[in-house]
Amino acid sequence: MTQTIAPRVRTLVLLILAVAGALLAGAAPASAHAALTGSDPAQGAVVDTAPSQVSLTFSEPIAVGDDSVRVLDPKGERVDKGDPANPSGTTYSVRLVSGLPDGTYTVAYQVVSADSHPVAGAFTFSIGAPSETTVSVSAQGSDDGLVGWLYGFGRYVSYAGFVVLAGGAAFVLACWAPGARVRAVQRLVVSGWLALTAATLGLLMLRGSYTTSGKVGDVFDLELLGDVLQTKTGAALVSRLLLLAAAALFIAVLFGAYARTADAVEPDRDAEDDGGGDDGGPDKRDLTFGLALGGTVVAAGLAASWAMSEHASQGLQAGVAMPVDVVHLLAVAAWLGGLTALLVALYRAPVETPVGRDAVRRFSRLAFGSVVTLAVTGVYQSWRQLGSWSAFTDTRYGQLLLVKIALVAVMVAVAFLSRRWTQRLADARVSEAAEEAERTEATERAEEAERAEAAVRAEEAVRAKATERAEATERAEEAVRAKATERAEATERAEEAVRAKATERTEATERAEEAERAEEAVRAKATVRAKEAVRAEATERAEEEKQPAGTAPAEASGTSEVSGASMAVEPPKASGASDASDAEKAEAGQDSVRAAQLARQRAAAEAARQKRLRDADPNRFGLRRSVLAEAGVAVVLLAVTTVLTQTEPGRTEQDARAATAASSSASATGQGSGAVSLTMPFDTGGKSGKGVVSIDLDPAQAGDNALHVYVEGPDGTPVNVPEVKIALTLAAQNIGPLPVAPDHVTTGHWSASRVQIPMAGDWKVEVTVRTSDIDQVTVSKNAQIG
Repeated sequence: MTQTIAPRVRTLVLLILAVAGALLAGAAPASAHAALTGSDPAQGAVVDTAPSQVSLTFSEPIAVGDDSVRVLDPKGERVDKGDPANPSGTTYSVRLVSGLPDGTYTVAYQVVSADSHPVAGAFTFSIGAPSETTVSVSAQGSDDGLVGWLYGFGRYVSYAGFVVLAGGAAFVLACWAPGARVRAVQRLVVSGWLALTAATLGLLMLRGSYTTSGKVGDVFDLELLGDVLQTKTGAALVSRLLLLAAAALFIAVLFGAYARTADAVEPDRDAEDDGGGDDGGPDKRDLTFGLALGGTVVAAGLAASWAMSEHASQGLQAGVAMPVDVVHLLAVAAWLGGLTALLVALYRAPVETPVGRDAVRRFSRLAFGSVVTLAVTGVYQSWRQLGSWSAFTDTRYGQLLLVKIALVAVMVAVAFLSRRWTQRLADARVSEAAEEAERTEATERAEEAERAEAAVRAEEAVRAKATERAEATERAEEAVRAKATERAEATERAEEAVRAKATERTEATERAEEAERAEEAVRAKATVRAKEAVRAEATERAEEEKQPAGTAPAEASGTSEVSGASMAVEPPKASGASDASDAEKAEAGQDSVRAAQLARQRAAAEAARQKRLRDADPNRFGLRRSVLAEAGVAVVLLAVTTVLTQTEPGRTEQDARAATAASSSASATGQGSGAVSLTMPFDTGGKSGKGVVSIDLDPAQAGDNALHVYVEGPDGTPVNVPEVKIALTLAAQNIGPLPVAPDHVTTGHWSASRVQIPMAGDWKVEVTVRTSDIDQVTVSKNAQIG
């Protein structure tokens, strides 16, 4: 069973990665989170007179740049001037050059929504009548190319890194304290930190190109990077990097001081009865509390870097949505990240530190609380982003949300199976504990019987020992008597030997005296013969004298050679002893090395045996499979969540559809937007007193209207004047003048919102322009309202 698990794991992991990749690749890289809900002129509208500006209204505030809005004439030439302005709310406008001819004009926009996603699009309107040809402008955004794909992938990696980092650390602190010293768990948490850090740096570099040109070459544009750092998203990414520095310190303490504390407390405890880390006395409890508090603060800060720059920061109840989003992300990390850590612990934990049933139970409770939190916060977020039940099926956001809900349901079902396996594991451990108690009791009874039998055997041994001592005493006495007899006999034999020796000495003395007398006789005879032979044989005597002299040196030489030979032999004897000693030492060293190797092999074999026994447990094997299945669903769930955060909310999508339908209806009935633009030259008579004032009234209907005033000099450049006042009069009904005090927006631009016009009719619009303390003039023009 354990031999087939590895291929299955590899196959499942590859399948999970393939599904996740398909989700990321098949999804639009970043659908707009701000939608165009209106425009003036409206999309497809035909207006009688050339407007002085084009206004775009979005579902939420956006960020605009110099070329965010472009207006092109039928030939493709730009007819807008100046930078886009934000006169009120979510409406943005760009000025047009005066005297535009009839024809079809194209408005192209590329902006960044308040929740950090690029928004691009284009539409047309016509003056007088549509032209025969129109400019083709692609609405493709900067996020549709390679940079957009890389940005989406970076977002996925950042979410995954945060989940693994925060969830893995929470699993160690809350569920399995011995995991702090398990190398596989340490690598998992550190990998999460590295992934989140690398993804954040990548997103920061990609951000400028992602929201502007979409070109790979602009990724390293330092000017764009500087612009990004001044945006809300750039500040959030930088804040995330700073919090990751604090997270690095947290990890160092968790796997340093905390791991050593756990190691000092846990070694004598049963590996299956591992605790959460509160049994090490006050010091460890204080360290655990400090890590839990600090880790929660850092994790909440990291989660806030998403909440404060994306969906939650815009729309309804943003002040409530952001903390709810933080709690939602923390619950996701605790569940999915803890699940990943549990999976690693089940497969990679060493034999001496296995993850036990108590740790699995603690995580089960933590996961249950996380799921409940996700359900509550998810319901609130769904209501906020969808707004209606129909958005579940009519919008892409709602459809993805249904997929996410289904995946969560699958995970909960698999988690229920894991919980059952955990209970079975606990029941099995209880049964094993009972069997162990019975075995212990039987062992104790057997030991008591053995002790009684040993006592009996000890008494018998004492009696046998006494008998042996008595017999030994008798044998000793007999030996003493035999020894005395032997000594007497030896004395008699010694006396007889002495007497025999004396007799031998007497006989030897006599034989010596006889020998001396015989020798004297021989010498006398020899002397006589010598004297006789001296004269006759002189030469022979000389040779005989030489012969004894030559013999003596030869004998001495032989003695020297023998001595030298003995000396020559002796050193090899000493050298051989030294070699033998060295050989013994070398052999002893080799024996110690072999003993150490054998000990290591035995330890490895024992560890492998224990691992096989542990893996062969059907309950643990079932738990590992169910947790692996949960992790697989979690990977796909995280991919769907990433795509969901890049998708336009259902509420916004439905509002945009309604606005488009209204524009299309107006265009179909031949009616324009109803906006009125008035241009009036003025001359106050003083220095720099000449110019042109333009009035835009939208929608020029009875009720609320938006009014914009633009003042330009003779050369067409916007200029500021000390004061601009407006008055509206309907002479036919004796209404007015109704004063309007517009607010100064930017150079040459004033605006007023919610200007009330009580009824339709031919209204007179009077504009008073003051260019100095004493120079002012009032100009007027009539406008048809309604």
